[in-house]
Amino acid sequence: MKFKILADSCCDLNEELKKKLKISLVPFKIDVDDKSFIDDENLDTNKLIEAMKASPNPIKTSCPSPGDYLERYRDADVDNIYVITISKNLSGSYNSAVLAKNILEKDEPHKRVHVFDSKSASVGETLVALKIHELIEEKFSHSEIVEKVEKYIKEMKTFFILESLDNLIKNGRISKTKGLIANVLNLKPIMGSDGDGNIELVESVRGTKKAFKRLVELIGEKGEKLEEKVLAISHANALEKALELKEEIKQRYNFKDIILVKQAGLSTAYANEGGIILVF
Repeated sequence: MKFKILADSCCDLNEELKKKLKISLVPFKIDVDDKSFIDDENLDTNKLIEAMKASPNPIKTSCPSPGDYLERYRDADVDNIYVITISKNLSGSYNSAVLAKNILEKDEPHKRVHVFDSKSASVGETLVALKIHELIEEKFSHSEIVEKVEKYIKEMKTFFILESLDNLIKNGRISKTKGLIANVLNLKPIMGSDGDGNIELVESVRGTKKAFKRLVELIGEKGEKLEEKVLAISHANALEKALELKEEIKQRYNFKDIILVKQAGLSTAYANEGGIILVF
């Protein structure tokens, strides 16, 4: 069957994955004071990080509009389109994609579009794209792909550690007082998805090394049948830290594969420099 995979630009990829998946990304827009950044292949994340560090104000992000999605749907010369978005509890991207789907299917009823709420972000979307691609390669039907991918999403685990809490404080995700206490005590919060795409505090650990050690332990505590799963790590300008984490996980667990990617604009905007996101 002819198909196309689309995702919003929170889906983080490396060159190998881009070639394999042939996925099209619909970009977010990121505003830092009077500077605007389009989250596409031309974005310089270092300039984005510099702008965020220099600003005392919260960043503003704009998700793709229904028109942005509709244009991509209409351009796709295929019968089946699979779309992956950041958690609908974190952004309006999912709703935009669904609204565009409803418009398209009235105008072009031969096209089928399914929008997946990843209930995650960054490499959570990446793993969903890989799962869709795998099932298409195995010749599953459209309805089987939808059913199996929705089940896969439900079972995914998402965790992240931030080196800096600045953006969470600026955007009101945590209070200034809590942020100050965390900084003074050198607390590193391990955050994660609550299973429905909301962000929750998993644990607070004192010190970066201890936090990453605890994160590795949590994989074993929260995961099942790891030998059947792919784990993905994304980093915001923190390659060395991500490689160390990958090696530690590799030595301790027998994942089917471990993928490492650099975060693009939207993931960097929220994870901030040094942030690590891990999904399996």
